[in-house]
Amino acid sequence: MEVLYGLHPVEEALRAGSGRLDRISIARERRDAKLERLASLARSAGIRVSAESRDQLTRIAKTEAHQGVVAYLRERAYLTIEDLLIPPASGSPRFFLALDGIEDPHNLGALLRTADGAGVDAILLPERRSAPITATVAKTSAGASEHVRVARVTNLVRALEQMKKANMWVVGLDERGTPDYTDFDFSTDCVLVLGREGAGLHDLVKKTCDHLLRIPMAGQVSSLNVSVAGAVVMYEAMRQRRGASVQTKVSHEPKRAKERKGLGSI
Repeated sequence: MEVLYGLHPVEEALRAGSGRLDRISIARERRDAKLERLASLARSAGIRVSAESRDQLTRIAKTEAHQGVVAYLRERAYLTIEDLLIPPASGSPRFFLALDGIEDPHNLGALLRTADGAGVDAILLPERRSAPITATVAKTSAGASEHVRVARVTNLVRALEQMKKANMWVVGLDERGTPDYTDFDFSTDCVLVLGREGAGLHDLVKKTCDHLLRIPMAGQVSSLNVSVAGAVVMYEAMRQRRGASVQTKVSHEPKRAKERKGLGSI
């Protein structure tokens, strides 16, 4: 059974109301208003609350950073690519995030947190060569992992091709790409693809992208950490999608004519 620890992540799991929360254990040595309020919220939601020693919670969470609370979660039900392709009732353009081999749980947690804050509709994770959503990821995401919609896909390239057939633009982030990320029109259905730490996008994923965008760098370092780069672009997309005035955008026609450059990484 999956575990979640920390006051804020466990509270977010309660708020999400996903039905995944099975029970909660709190440290019998700790007595304060925050922990008592959390226990009261859990009981009100029909969640069983038990008391354990702090040492026992440390063994369960595998860290001393549990803040006196550990939640036990039922298995996560991931979405499929077919779930994501269902048109929304609102008719609003969709914005997805695809992660091509993010293996650091802290980067994954940070990206989940940003995706939730920036209004990303769902996240695509490959089943292999990707960090799973663990307690560390959930803690780093500050509980956002319980709110964002996540689809697990066997083959990321195939999933991106399906999204392209559904008239979605697939745009990757690459330090050698063109144009700048601010020159792309994110106000339509699109998928932002972020690559591995250090190595960037896999070649096949890169070739699948309709456009490769870059973040201009004014200093001596050529790229940003993937979670920071993702945050920069996700919030630019949110700004545009909120209807803010923007400068001239890159043309979407012809769709397959864009030249793809270099290997690079983000």
